[in-house]
Amino acid sequence: MFGTTLLLSFREIRRHLMRSFLTTLGIIIGVAAVITMVSLGRSVTVDIEEQISSLGSNMFFVFPIQGERGQFRPFDEQDVVAVREQIAGVQSVAGQVEANVVAIYNGQDWETKVEGVNNEFLDARGIKLDEGRLFTEAEMAAGGNVCIIGPTVRDEIFLPNESPLGERMRLNNVSCQVIGQFATRGSVGGGGDDDNAVFMPLTNVQRRFTGNDNIGYMAVSYDSAYDSSTMTSALVDLLRERRVLLDGQANDFDIVDTAAINETVQGTVGTLTLMVAAIAAISLVVGGVGIMNIMLVSVTERTREIGIRLAIGALAREVQLQFLTEAVVLCCFGGLMGMLLGFGLSYGLAGALGFTFVFDPAINILAFVVSALIGIVFGYFPARRASQLDPIEALRHE
Repeated sequence: MFGTTLLLSFREIRRHLMRSFLTTLGIIIGVAAVITMVSLGRSVTVDIEEQISSLGSNMFFVFPIQGERGQFRPFDEQDVVAVREQIAGVQSVAGQVEANVVAIYNGQDWETKVEGVNNEFLDARGIKLDEGRLFTEAEMAAGGNVCIIGPTVRDEIFLPNESPLGERMRLNNVSCQVIGQFATRGSVGGGGDDDNAVFMPLTNVQRRFTGNDNIGYMAVSYDSAYDSSTMTSALVDLLRERRVLLDGQANDFDIVDTAAINETVQGTVGTLTLMVAAIAAISLVVGGVGIMNIMLVSVTERTREIGIRLAIGALAREVQLQFLTEAVVLCCFGGLMGMLLGFGLSYGLAGALGFTFVFDPAINILAFVVSALIGIVFGYFPARRASQLDPIEALRHE
């Protein structure tokens, strides 16, 4: 019986094809809007997670900031040693200092920055090499004139098919030998190009470019088994003690936890996505009202047909099932069309906005199921009304 009912439903929908399509338009738009909003939200979340992970997972970044009296006190190597030795859970800690320079090679020049680091810093930040090697212990200790360049620097001053390894280039007036190229880090940290950089041993940059022993910031990687808030508190206490800050004085340093940032961003984007999806889902309700309206019109148009069916022995529940099936089929058709439209919109918008497209099967299935439920909910009243018609009165209907 259900198969016959389904075939009758398709026949009735095909008889009024344009009207059926316009009726399901609300469902199509609603499903497409929900899928598009959720998919874009997931895409934004994935891109932000990738940018944060490029900074390093389970990382603290400790920056000196201006104190209450307007003083700015940078860190030094002793602060790095103290954090390494006195904070439980620290896996590695390294200082970094940088300066703006002009990279020159074979008559080509390019504005970039030189970062004074060591191998521990590269390990903490999760920076890998595409080719070449890291610094040796002797090079780090003596501040050797060796460097590791970024992909942007290579593209700008070296020939496409030329290996930079072993070549000597200049950073301002300082000559250095290229020993490696690090893998792309992308654009993080205020939208700048982090691939436009050159790494040199920390002591070399301090001696040749900054002229002092100051540390720009500390990168601290920690064991994920340790509670980050507890470690943050211990780090604050240690640095306040070392910087002789009295009770009541504000910190003259700032601590950024990448794990906390990632968690906050996920929560915020997730909440916004749900809010926008909920607003978009209102059109599903509007589409359901449209389904109810057209089914009531259909009941009125087919009153005589319903009377004939009831008069020759059709049961009321069979008439109800037919009209309910028509409503569900309409909504399922709208759900399928909405899924296709939502996929196309989310894919196109993600590409246009520069996000990574993320296909979520769960939200697509959920949207389709909801569209079918809307057919049941909003199709029940018209179907019930059709099944309760009096056969004699229905046969008199013109």
